[in-house]
Amino acid sequence: MGVSQARRAALTTAGWAVPDFIQTRAMIDTGASCTCVDASILQQLGIPPTGSVAVRTPSTGTIPHMVNQYDIGFFVLFDNPPKSLYAAQTLAVVESTLAPQGFQALIGRDILATAQFVYNGSAEFYTLSF
Repeated sequence: MGVSQARRAALTTAGWAVPDFIQTRAMIDTGASCTCVDASILQQLGIPPTGSVAVRTPSTGTIPHMVNQYDIGFFVLFDNPPKSLYAAQTLAVVESTLAPQGFQALIGRDILATAQFVYNGSAEFYTLSF
């Protein structure tokens, strides 16, 4: 993850340092309509929120709660051959507390809509291709 393309350009033009990309552990969440990122990652990137949105989760039920939304650069790298790369130069994500669960992002259906995702539960593997 990194700053969005627009923020990167603005920081470079102003002569300011651009934060390095941050490698994060993410979990695929077919139930999430949008991608979520842990607050600690967003703080490390120094990104201000672009606004806030109402979200509903299984724990909030019918009562939505407001969360900050951010524009980031989001990249998915694969180590297994053949190497593939998914890149969103600007992706709107929502802030969440995820690190205590052992990952820093949830890959939601906003990204999965651009991919083919197959989960084979009985064989205990999945494939994700863009």
